[in-house]
Order: sequence, then C-alpha cells, then structure tokens
Amino acid sequence: MALKFGLLALVEAQPGKEQEVWEFLNGGRDIVVNEPDTKTWYAFRVDEKTFGIFDTFETEEGRQAHLNGAIPAALGEQGPNLLAKDPDIRMIELIAVK
Repeated sequence: MALKFGLLALVEAQPGKEQEVWEFLNGGRDIVVNEPDTKTWYAFRVDEKTFGIFDTFETEEGRQAHLNGAIPAALGEQGPNLLAKDPDIRMIELIAVK
C-alpha cells in the first residue's frame, strides 16, 4: 500500500515552556513506535515557540487509530499546562511521496 493519509499538528508553547514542549514531543517517538499503522512520525520546531508533528498512514483506519491513541491523549492531558492555545490539527491527503 502507498502512503495516502497524513496529519499535521502545529502547537504553540506557552512563554517559558518551550523546552518542556520540546521534551514532550521528543518523548512521543517512544509512544508511536508501538503503532504499526503510523508509518512515519516527525516532531519538529518551526520557530522559538511553534512546534509541530507530521504523521503518515496508508489507510484512513490507521489515521483514526492514531487520533484515538496515546499521543493525542497525552497532548489533551498535558497541553493545557504547556500550550498557549489549542493545537491546530489538520487532516492531510498526500499527493506524492518519495
């Protein structure tokens, strides 16, 4: 199967919480390694206070499983203490992949 589905989540750290957001995202890899339907998972920094996650999936079911999994649950639990506002989460349709 080909990668057809993705998620893009952008988050903004509360002032002074940038390192904690970095550490939270860095620890996320250990969680998604146990998600067989999450084919790729990237955590990244856009600027001093903006971070993101980008994931890819072969099926919509895989994407939904991830959305109902541990990372979104942890983000929902820890987000209010770390983030300046709610995450901007977007469903992505992949057009081309190399």
